[in-house]
Amino acid sequence: MNPLNRLPLQSLRAVEAVARLGSLAAAAADLGVTPGAISQQVIRAEKILGLTLFERRPSGMVPTARGAPVTAQLQRGFAELSAAVARAARTDDALTVSVAPVFAARWLIWRLPRFRARHPDTRIRLDASLGLIDPTSGEADICIRNGPGGYSGVTVEKLWPQVIFPVCAPGLATRLTTHADLARVPVIRETGPNFGWQHWLGPEGHPDVTPGDGPLFSDSMLCLDAAISGEGVFLSFETLAADAIAMGRLVAPFPGRHATQNHYWLVTAADARPTRPMRAFTTWLKEEVAAAGLGRTSPLRP
Repeated sequence: MNPLNRLPLQSLRAVEAVARLGSLAAAAADLGVTPGAISQQVIRAEKILGLTLFERRPSGMVPTARGAPVTAQLQRGFAELSAAVARAARTDDALTVSVAPVFAARWLIWRLPRFRARHPDTRIRLDASLGLIDPTSGEADICIRNGPGGYSGVTVEKLWPQVIFPVCAPGLATRLTTHADLARVPVIRETGPNFGWQHWLGPEGHPDVTPGDGPLFSDSMLCLDAAISGEGVFLSFETLAADAIAMGRLVAPFPGRHATQNHYWLVTAADARPTRPMRAFTTWLKEEVAAAGLGRTSPLRP
């Protein structure tokens, strides 16, 4: 007899939701029922299995020692079911790549024609948003993420380090002879960046320099455009500034390029077998990164 025939699906859904969310109320909201209904389904499952799955604590529902491996496997199973449904709901067979808007707009999209020329039979759908899509949900085939790492429950490959350096309009660069000059020019800043001037000035051997004040923007792309217009110096990163430098709209007044604690990562669903389009895109992306020289840094200065 199939073990699944012992338990109604709604009981398993209730157990999984409680384990994932930690309370009857949260599970009820997730499944669109009442907390009482969730409680009854959990009790029903425990009775049929002859196993206490949760400890009822003031802080919420916590899996027991014997219940933990059961609920963990249920979570993996329902995640697989959700991914299958999401994949079936797609209207075409395009390869969905999830990236941050700044990476899509300032670097990736300008290079995609070369991918299409090489793989005309593969359609790319870019999901450019700040929300972190879990590839195990089936919403994306590949995710490119920038951060310190530590992603769990997925397959992760480190691609290249995030490298930073100051940029400015060519006219302003004439005022920057030494690092100390950064204190005497306007400096453009982004609110809430994931790195700061200390991550560049320290490796340059000038940790005591305090860059000047200047405009403040909430978005790195706005900061870069402000630098192009001559409003000040901006501490940028490679994928944001590379094309503007190549076109002569910006220059890097100092040669030093240094890595932050962050990297770019290729994230896919755990245990997923890469499809031909996924392999083609990954190979092409690595070739583009190598050709652009991304991730190369300068020696640290004493």
